[in-house]
Amino acid sequence: MVSFITNRLASGFTTLNKTGLISSLNNSTNGRLSILRHYSAYQKNLRNIGISAHIDSGKTTLTERILYYTGRIKEIHEVRGKDGVGAKMDSMDLEREKGITIQSAATYCKWGENHINIIDTPGHVDFTIEVERALRVLDGAVLVMCGVSGVQSQTITVDRQMRRYNVPRLVFINKLDRLGANPWNVIEQLKKKLNLNAVALQIPIGKEANLEDIPSGLAEFAREKKIELVETIANVDDQLGEWIIENDFPTNMPDEALLNEAIRRTTIARTVVPVCMGSAFKNTGVQPLLDSVIKFLPSPTDRKIVALDTSVKDKETEVELYTDPKKPFVGLAFKLEEGRFGQLTYIRVYQGTLKRGDMIKNVNLNKTIKVPRLVRMHANEMEEVQEVGAGEICAMFGVDCYSGNTFANQNLSYTMTSMHVPEPVMSLSIAPKTKDGQANFSKALSKFQKEDPTFRVESDQDSGQIIISGMGELHLEIYVERMKREYNVETVVGKPLVAYRETIQNRGDYSFTHKKQTGGQGQYAKMIGYAEPQENMENEFVNDVVGTAIPPNFVEAIRKGFNDSITKGPLIGHPVVGVKFVVNDGATHSVDSSELAFRIATAGAFREAFDEGTPSILEPIMKVEVAIPLEFQGPVISGINRRKGAITNTTSQGESVTFECEVPLNNMFGYSTELRSMTQGKGEFSMEYLKHNQVSRELFNTLTEEFKKKREEGNK
Repeated sequence: MVSFITNRLASGFTTLNKTGLISSLNNSTNGRLSILRHYSAYQKNLRNIGISAHIDSGKTTLTERILYYTGRIKEIHEVRGKDGVGAKMDSMDLEREKGITIQSAATYCKWGENHINIIDTPGHVDFTIEVERALRVLDGAVLVMCGVSGVQSQTITVDRQMRRYNVPRLVFINKLDRLGANPWNVIEQLKKKLNLNAVALQIPIGKEANLEDIPSGLAEFAREKKIELVETIANVDDQLGEWIIENDFPTNMPDEALLNEAIRRTTIARTVVPVCMGSAFKNTGVQPLLDSVIKFLPSPTDRKIVALDTSVKDKETEVELYTDPKKPFVGLAFKLEEGRFGQLTYIRVYQGTLKRGDMIKNVNLNKTIKVPRLVRMHANEMEEVQEVGAGEICAMFGVDCYSGNTFANQNLSYTMTSMHVPEPVMSLSIAPKTKDGQANFSKALSKFQKEDPTFRVESDQDSGQIIISGMGELHLEIYVERMKREYNVETVVGKPLVAYRETIQNRGDYSFTHKKQTGGQGQYAKMIGYAEPQENMENEFVNDVVGTAIPPNFVEAIRKGFNDSITKGPLIGHPVVGVKFVVNDGATHSVDSSELAFRIATAGAFREAFDEGTPSILEPIMKVEVAIPLEFQGPVISGINRRKGAITNTTSQGESVTFECEVPLNNMFGYSTELRSMTQGKGEFSMEYLKHNQVSRELFNTLTEEFKKKREEGNK
């Protein structure tokens, strides 16, 4: 390999041992300033990166070489090596199938005077908020690509996620030792298919079996490619552009420092994607890649970090965080893991310093905890530390929390993600196959709810079944599979249930009397009022009773009766939304009226008003994004139309096309299989909840008939 810029990191940084440095300096003003200066240098030398790739592009092999060359492991083992040891960062079967090949959430290594945290980037978890949290922890990323296959389906998915969360990246074209490898084809695909401003930092000396890393006789080609590199950067960087105008380019070339700074600026601004190349398996090009990670990807101080201040109820305001060890602590729990010693919570520190023994607050749960053991992680091994500064990654033991919880100084109410969690759109009934699996079944459900707030568990009161709810078919499928593999529980899963809602379209009046006489004290309650639709999906109870026609304690009973009624609607037993229920008159009996009587009367009054208000059923509509090669456009559009979908936007990018559609969730079951067969495995889709819309008359009749039959069978 020959690099246009130096393969070794520029010298001049001093070695820093942060904890030892801080403890050795005294408390004088000069000492504190010295700490901050040294810590600032430490942060500038820190990189939090993710390594992402299409399956089988060599991500695990590359990670293994990085750990070897940085001295974290003493010998290299292959993913499917004959020694049976396996790669250090190799994963469990399910993760490998889903494209997540780093098992632990983070490992760290040192390159020169620089520290690198390699963070687990999630695979195909499009339907959960887990993706946002994990990507939020990254400051930069390395996208690994195969030198033969080029841009593949998962490459497109990974690129889309990186764009969504504004993550600067480098590309590493791997497997250049393989037959048919051509890095220039891959760079062309990056430009055409992903619309990236990709530019090579290196040229390979030989390819396929002749790949070597000693340059010979390629000076002219190297110069040509270097001119291309400088011109590409100068097109998007004003400072380098001005230098070219003033310095007779290309007769004069910019020096290494000037070019490095320009590449770094444009990489962080995401206007250029630098491309490195090599073969991780043949140990070629890994060290220059590490140099490029340090030179061009951002440090924690280069990224603007914003939190939400939730100190004022129902109002979230943005506040900027600073990577200053002296400011109040703020950190995010981005992954939970069951370790040998209990729950392990991975934390990214954004501001301040996290010290063992400190009292900190879980902002989401409003709980104060004492910081227990702190460790750095290396795959499944741990190194204990006393404190961790801003920009760093660590893990805490034995802290009861959920994935995505924010920890902060006791005086702060900052959260790193909005408190809003989307409502589930799909449910399944689930039960263990045998009674022996009941304990592990309950343990798994409890653990999964902590990991993912969009995964819900409840018990159906009528059937006694356990119902799990989530953001879509794949979301729940993953958890069912994890239960089998991680907890050894075989389960019986019911048919998917869509989260329908019931509402009314018009005003419905009621005048309802509940009267029951059975000897002794009877029951009597009379209510008059109306129900009307609301524009939003919220329900509202209004007391418009004038005088004492209904005493205040009975009005409270009516409120409770209304809340009971909207839990299960009259049409199909699903929750009621968007209804304003008003009571404005009524009557009582001096002996027979009671809170129970009015609670029962409310149920009858609500049914009466609901029936008169033109009831309707709402179904979840999903925003679906389908990305496919252009050649399959016809069949895919037909498939969307067949599922009663409406295409709202079409975007072409090179040889691929992306459709944005709105499709009822009920029509999306089995779509992943259909799309794979229609596109020869090259198409992929993601979906998220958009809104609830009224169902067709045909579906309305079907759903109400099915509910009626089910209720009749239950009454037999």
